Amino acid sequence: MSTQISILGCGWLGIPLAKALLQKGYKIKGSTTSSEKLEVLKSEGIQPFKIELKERKVIGDIASFLEGSEILIIDIPPGLRRNPTSDYIAKIKPLLQAISVSSLSKVLYISSTGIFEDHESIPGYTEYYLFSTSEIKANPLIEAEQLVLNLSMAKASVLRFGGLVGEGRHPIQFLAGRKGLQNPEAPVNLIHLSNCIRLILEVINQDEFGHIYHGVETIKLSKQAYYIKKAKDHDLVPPEFDHTQTNKGKTIRMDWTSKTLGIQLENKA
Repeated sequence: MSTQISILGCGWLGIPLAKALLQKGYKIKGSTTSSEKLEVLKSEGIQPFKIELKERKVIGDIASFLEGSEILIIDIPPGLRRNPTSDYIAKIKPLLQAISVSSLSKVLYISSTGIFEDHESIPGYTEYYLFSTSEIKANPLIEAEQLVLNLSMAKASVLRFGGLVGEGRHPIQFLAGRKGLQNPEAPVNLIHLSNCIRLILEVINQDEFGHIYHGVETIKLSKQAYYIKKAKDHDLVPPEFDHTQTNKGKTIRMDWTSKTLGIQLENKA
């Protein structure tokens, strides 16, 4: 009998991930917040559910969505940039309650390296960086990670991805031709969709749950050099950068992830 996996959030990453898991022989349940998208999921061989996280409640049949699955992959954007007043923790807690009474044994929470702060010192953040109390209070995404990792009924992992790129999605599409961009000498922390899927598959196939992972590609160019190159690659107008301000940024490291999973990512971003 094949293992069943539930993917909460079948969007830009979730649908191709589901298709890759189906090819590996897994049974997949997938959720969307759109009624129109239910037929799209079904046509791909994904058992579709309409699930939406609201503050203090889950809308949809979350129990049936989780029923019979061994693994849950949580891949839902917090949407805090669009709605900064939203209480993300109040949305996550009802989901965690549903997980606690389900038969799930493993959870993979897709997070972002955006939880780390930029600094003039250009710090290098590892998988087991310890957040300060002030950092935790200032960022609900850090608290959400900790709530997932502290689940008692399931072994949980967090996978933090750098900026996501792939077919039809690249930051240069929004940066082309812009002027006065900050931090020209800052590092670039991106990852291609195919590498995201590869990392998730490795965590599942190797049964390496209970850890924090990072997913970024090794880009040795500065922000300015990288985006000027990408503008030329895409036949776009290169952006212009402001060199009058002190650079801020960060480097995301995934040495421990690479060692634990035994993989090296090919640069595709």
